[in-house]
Amino acid sequence: MERGAVAEERSQDVGSNSYRWLRNGREAVDAMLETIAGAQRSIRLETFIFHAGEVGDSYRDALIAAQKRGVRVRVMCDAVGTIKLLTSYWNDLVAAGGEFRWFNPLHPNRLIYRDHRKILVVDEQVAFIGGFNIGTDFCGDGVSCGWRDLGLRIEGPLARELADTFNDLFARADCRHRRFQRMRHTRSDAVVTGEDWTLLLTGPGRGHRALKQTLAHDFARAKSIHIMSAYFLPSFRLLRELKHAAKRGSRVQLMLAGKSDVWLMRMATRGLYPSLLRAGIEIYEYDPQILHAKVVVVDDVIYAGSANLDARSLSINYEVLARIPNRELADEAREIFASDLKHCHRIDRKAYRKGRKPWQKMLERWAFFILARLDPYIARQQRRYLLHS
Repeated sequence: MERGAVAEERSQDVGSNSYRWLRNGREAVDAMLETIAGAQRSIRLETFIFHAGEVGDSYRDALIAAQKRGVRVRVMCDAVGTIKLLTSYWNDLVAAGGEFRWFNPLHPNRLIYRDHRKILVVDEQVAFIGGFNIGTDFCGDGVSCGWRDLGLRIEGPLARELADTFNDLFARADCRHRRFQRMRHTRSDAVVTGEDWTLLLTGPGRGHRALKQTLAHDFARAKSIHIMSAYFLPSFRLLRELKHAAKRGSRVQLMLAGKSDVWLMRMATRGLYPSLLRAGIEIYEYDPQILHAKVVVVDDVIYAGSANLDARSLSINYEVLARIPNRELADEAREIFASDLKHCHRIDRKAYRKGRKPWQKMLERWAFFILARLDPYIARQQRRYLLHS
C-alpha cells in the first residue's frame, strides 16, 4: 500500500451468517471431514501446514472421494509451511481430476512472503477459518494432546466471499514477478464488508495497514479486551492502545504461549512483559500444550482467523481475519477464555522482575530485533526488488 493510501473497501449483498466455535483441533477435524463428505459441488482447501499421517491422510482420502463423485476439488499449500510434503502425495487427487498447487514455490527473491491463511470452503455455503493446520500433531483437545487452537464454522454469505478470496490467490499461486506486481490491484488486499461481518485480507504491501487500524480503533474504545495469541509481538500503536485501555480502567487479559514451537518468538514476547504489566495488563501463559489460537474479543466484537498479533502477520504474510460484531459469539469466546485460564499460570509483576537474569534480557532484545526489525526489513527489501524487477 502506498503511504497515506486507504485500503479498498467493498460491500457485499445483505445477508446473515450462522457461526459456531470449533473449540479444539479434534472438533475442527471432525467438523471439516463431515462437511467434506457432504460436499456436492466444490471444495476449496488452503493451508499453511499439511502433514502426511493419520489426520492428513484422512483429509486427502476424503478429498479424493469427493472428486470422484463429481465435486470440484482444489487444494493449495504454502511451499515453505508444507516443505516436508512431496508433490506426489497429491497424485491420486490430481489423477481423479482435482487440482493441487504450491503457493509461492521456493525462490530466494520472494522466499519471505508466505500464505499463512487456513481456509476450507465447501459448496460456497460453509467455511472454516482459524489457526488450524492439518496434521496429527495439531489434532487433540489442546490439554492432554494436540496444539491448543480455536476457529469458526461459518455458514452464509461470508463463505462465498472466502471462496472468492481463495480463487484469487489460487490463480496466482506461482507468484511470478509480473503477477506479484499486480497483487496491489486484487481483491485479496481489500477490506470487505457484509451485513454482520468485515473481512480483513492482507498481502505484501497492502491490507496490513487496514488490519492494524481496525484493531487499534476497537482497542481505543474498549471496555474489555481478551486476547489469545500464539505469537505476540504487536506494532507500537497496538501496544500503546492496549496499555492505554488498561490505564483507563478497562480489563485487558492476554493469554500467551507457555510452550511454543518458535522459541525465538517466546523470548521476544517475554521482553514486552515488564511494560505491559506496569500498565495493568493481565498476562497468562498457557501450560499444557503449544498455544496456537488467534482470537481477539473486544467487548461484543470478535476477531478470528489466521493472523497472529506479531510482526509477520501484521506486516508481511497473506492473512485472513474476520471481524464479527456478535454478542453471543463474544460471550462464548469469553467463556472459552475463562475455561482455558484454569490451565494457565499468571505472570506476577514483582516475581517476573526479580526472576529475570541479565542474559535473559539480552536474549529478549536480540529476539525482538530479529523478529520485529530484521524480518520486516528483509520483507521490504524483497518487495522493492520484485516491484522493480
